[in-house]
Amino acid sequence: MKKNLLIAIYKKIIVGDKKSWVLFKNGTCVIFTHPEGDIEKQAVKILRENGTVIVGTPFADFSVVTLAHDPGWVVTGKHPDVLAYVSPDEVGEDQAHIYVGLVGRAKFDDDAKKLMVVHVEDTRTQTAHE
Repeated sequence: MKKNLLIAIYKKIIVGDKKSWVLFKNGTCVIFTHPEGDIEKQAVKILRENGTVIVGTPFADFSVVTLAHDPGWVVTGKHPDVLAYVSPDEVGEDQAHIYVGLVGRAKFDDDAKKLMVVHVEDTRTQTAHE
């Protein structure tokens, strides 16, 4: 999925003017309700510690939320502030939540291994950088 499209989607998904967030290459997002310090470094640390999938542990667990006003789903994992958007283009319109969750979980895992930040939305300065 194209970066600019993902950024636009997350701007609609993330509710609240004070939330800052960091987007990784495969679409994993780390949200900060009360941002402090360097959020990019913090996001990398959070994803490194909580993104890698370890089957049979809480690191493999996920939940799927169907978006009410946009097509697609949000997948959450072990850390409450880490999520991944899954588009119907990636899985089809009528996929079971288990399949959607596995796709989202794969995004967590890949982003946790590569840790490539593609966008930072910092509400403290009202700027975004890539």
